[in-house]
Amino acid sequence: MELREIYEQINGDYDSVFSRLHNDERIKKYLLKFINNKLDTLIRNALDAGDYETAFREAHNLKGICANLNIDKLGKSASELTEALRGRNPEGDISSLVEAMQADYDMTIRALNVLTEE
Repeated sequence: MELREIYEQINGDYDSVFSRLHNDERIKKYLLKFINNKLDTLIRNALDAGDYETAFREAHNLKGICANLNIDKLGKSASELTEALRGRNPEGDISSLVEAMQADYDMTIRALNVLTEE
């Protein structure tokens, strides 16, 4: 499968990431690293432990990685979660934000797993 097709599946911007990284092999290299980063687990574990500082930091890291790789849909949900955690003591129920981030993360990883099969 072509990287452009994968980016379409994950609602990303292939042209932007290509203009920055200049070739598919470099893009693929960083996407493969992304598959293994497990930031979703780190975020969820921190939230379960009430460690909002770590949850914020990892959500912010996820947001940044998505911005750098133009994984736009996941980046948006990671950004919304980051903002909810910015004060390190979220007000109200953030479970819908966590669920949205997780759904986008899972969809992204499923699409990117094609790269490991090549």
